[in-house]
Amino acid sequence: MTLDRSFQVQLRQRVLFTQDVFSPENTTLASVCCDTLQRRVIAFIDSGVHQAHPDIGERLANYLGARAKIGEPVPELKMVEVVSGGEEAKNSIDVCEQVMAATDRYGIDRKSFVLAIGGGAVLDAVGLGATLAHRGVRLIRMPTTTLAMDDAAMGVKNGINKFGKKNFSGTFSVPWAVIADEQFLTTLTDQQFLCGFSEAVKIGCLKDPSLFNLIEQNASKIVARDPLISMAIIKRSAELHLDHIAQGSDAFETNEARPLDFGHWAAHKLESMSTYEIAHGDAVAIGIALDCEYAVRMKMLPQADSNRIIASLKALRLPTWHPLLSQIDQLLRGLEEFREHLGGRMNITLLKSIGESTEVHQMDSAVVAASVKALAH
Repeated sequence: MTLDRSFQVQLRQRVLFTQDVFSPENTTLASVCCDTLQRRVIAFIDSGVHQAHPDIGERLANYLGARAKIGEPVPELKMVEVVSGGEEAKNSIDVCEQVMAATDRYGIDRKSFVLAIGGGAVLDAVGLGATLAHRGVRLIRMPTTTLAMDDAAMGVKNGINKFGKKNFSGTFSVPWAVIADEQFLTTLTDQQFLCGFSEAVKIGCLKDPSLFNLIEQNASKIVARDPLISMAIIKRSAELHLDHIAQGSDAFETNEARPLDFGHWAAHKLESMSTYEIAHGDAVAIGIALDCEYAVRMKMLPQADSNRIIASLKALRLPTWHPLLSQIDQLLRGLEEFREHLGGRMNITLLKSIGESTEVHQMDSAVVAASVKALAH
């Protein structure tokens, strides 16, 4: 006997942008904790965020207490812990195990909440622990960096680095909600603030030429951290990333192509080659520049479009070169690692124009080397 059934699971991705999320008058967090039963919450805070906002745990406790007093169905806060920030959070299983241990210790059931507050790496590592405990507890992501808000928090991936490879271990799971508080961006360094815009450049090049034009025309305002134009770009980038996941029919990446990873095969390899000293956003900027140079040499992308993209990255004070690129043999291993991660034949996304992309199934190593040399000048 053979039993064969097809079925669908209805999933929902909720993303809310707000300001001053822990103000007692702000209903955003309370609105996503809408269960009428008493639930619990444990919060994990990026060490860098905690350093910039040392009262954040107290503010969260006061917020939940104040909302509970007026009858809001908010969870009971059981614990607040600070975890390693940056890529260090993903370079071991420690944060993931910390989440699972706390879930057990404080009686967090599958309908209680894990709140992850931090950059993309912390969201990934805490999210992995949340999806493994009880096969998944409710995860609320609270991104605190540009890159997390305009890209990382929008996805349904959780993971850590392993065997010298980016995101080798991980899961797919839709978070209960994503809450982006714009005020967190005000305490970022300029480098932290700007490097996240590489993902906005990427998604503009892939899906929305008008977004790319907006970035190109307003690079100086972004560098000056103009809040109006910066947030407009961050929100549009987030929307495009979310739409691809929710409406692109391949949220869990069962296909061989992963178009949103334009520029990422080299970026991921550069990160691991540098032992993660190169920030992800910076690595993506370099990867975009490399793939643009390559596409020009393969007569796929007009030189003028490549020039505009690379000039925009530089105007945003993002790197387009790193000495590690010169280690061509090691860099090219990133192609096979990328193919292996996708689980099929090689699929690399390249541009045909700003707003139009295609997939290629092999890359000429000599042309990659020539592209690297061009970026060095």
